[in-house]
Amino acid sequence: MDEPTPDRPAPYQAVLDEVAPRLRRLRDRHGLTLAALSEATGISKSTLSRLESGQRRPSLELLLPLAQAYQVPLDDLVGAPEVGDPRVRMSPRTMPHGGTAVALTRSASPLQAYKLVIPDRGSEPDLRTHEGYEWLYVLDGRLRLVLAEHDLVLGAGEAAEFDTRLPHWFGSADGRPVEVLSLFGKQGERMHVRARPRREDPGAPRS
Repeated sequence: MDEPTPDRPAPYQAVLDEVAPRLRRLRDRHGLTLAALSEATGISKSTLSRLESGQRRPSLELLLPLAQAYQVPLDDLVGAPEVGDPRVRMSPRTMPHGGTAVALTRSASPLQAYKLVIPDRGSEPDLRTHEGYEWLYVLDGRLRLVLAEHDLVLGAGEAAEFDTRLPHWFGSADGRPVEVLSLFGKQGERMHVRARPRREDPGAPRS
């Protein structure tokens, strides 16, 4: 039997090792002899025998006519692993300003998605900048977005996109929590840098 090689690591070899008994079980289930299967596929009896005993490495050229003869998907011959659970296990986390962020993506892809629940952050915007590009979609409530010289209010169903290197701030427009879908690139996850100094409160704790 073929040995694992650098281009065929052990996990894949384990899958290949299961092909031989699968082929034997399929032929038995269909009540076919090697000669009958050879006639149906054009594959020689000796090659079929070696495939079923694990002495011949399966290839696409051999498996395709076998899948057609047995009228099964190719996955049934190789025992392709099932796709993992696609659901994202959400883990809400508290943001520095007291809001809640729920990650909607789990891969380390350049684009990340979050659902944000933003409480009343006060009427005095604290403009900040960071690398990246952000897209916001208001799910519920009213969002105030301050972007450079623009001061906007977005309602449910409205969206905005902007270069986050521009000074920006967003929060509730009416004192009630607002739910937002946020999409931004990997650079957008970098730490915010204030666009201008915030007036210090002598009694406030320093972060």
